[in-house]
Amino acid sequence: MSQYPTPPFPEQQQPMPGRTADMQPVPDHGEQSYRGSGRLAGKRAVITGADSGIGRAVAIAYAREGADVLIAYLDEHEDAEETKRHVEEAGRKAVLVPGDLQSAQHCRWIIDQAVKELGGIDILVNNAAHQATFSSIGDISDEEWELTFKVNIHAMFYLTKAAVPHMKPGSAIINTASINADNPNPSLLAYATTKGAIQNFTAGLAQLLAEKEIRANAVAPGPIWTPLIPSTMTADKVKNFGMQVPMKRPGQPAELATAYVMLADPLSSYVSGTTIAVTGGKPVI
Repeated sequence: MSQYPTPPFPEQQQPMPGRTADMQPVPDHGEQSYRGSGRLAGKRAVITGADSGIGRAVAIAYAREGADVLIAYLDEHEDAEETKRHVEEAGRKAVLVPGDLQSAQHCRWIIDQAVKELGGIDILVNNAAHQATFSSIGDISDEEWELTFKVNIHAMFYLTKAAVPHMKPGSAIINTASINADNPNPSLLAYATTKGAIQNFTAGLAQLLAEKEIRANAVAPGPIWTPLIPSTMTADKVKNFGMQVPMKRPGQPAELATAYVMLADPLSSYVSGTTIAVTGGKPVI
């Protein structure tokens, strides 16, 4: 749609994991546009990577739909506080939990805090991710490969395993996959591999939890304008980011929020084991 920025963007780079305020243009998380209608009234949600990007957009949407939110993030305190402000302005409770998802103990701590501070868990959004760009497999260190798997897929297992015992029938788990699961970018080899694993994890999990009436689904974003982009890509790639899809622009985090709301909505009670692609017209078949 014409109201969203189209490349070329200013050439820019940031150190990992990146800051929202330093991006040009600043991403749209639905701060001004998202209007709730009570679809998640009284629900309690845990969202990882909720300090910025897709996670922030989902937190804003969930709060405006009536949910309390635990905001899990690494160490981007300024961004996390901004997300918290939007949740609280929607009249909902916001709980900040910083820390590294590589640790199974920390993943369990997140769930413990949700139960303690929110009174339970109805929605788990496994969204946090690590990516880095490499032109050769020889450039990917053992440590980098392991880090990508620990953050992107191992943490998803730890969080889900800890959350399920606290989830009642009707609860929902939503995992952020990627278009890279089906169309892997060779320069994102480690990241794309984990995203393929996430799709399989989600499909198996949906079947495993069906008898408990807990649903599991995934969202597969295409190129989305988040701090991950200027902090993991070269300035020339950032300049033209999103041009590869039919809409010729990256998606804004706000444009994914409705998919996460739909998958969390109790009215979507027969939707489980699926992946919703949000890719700017790029087919995922």
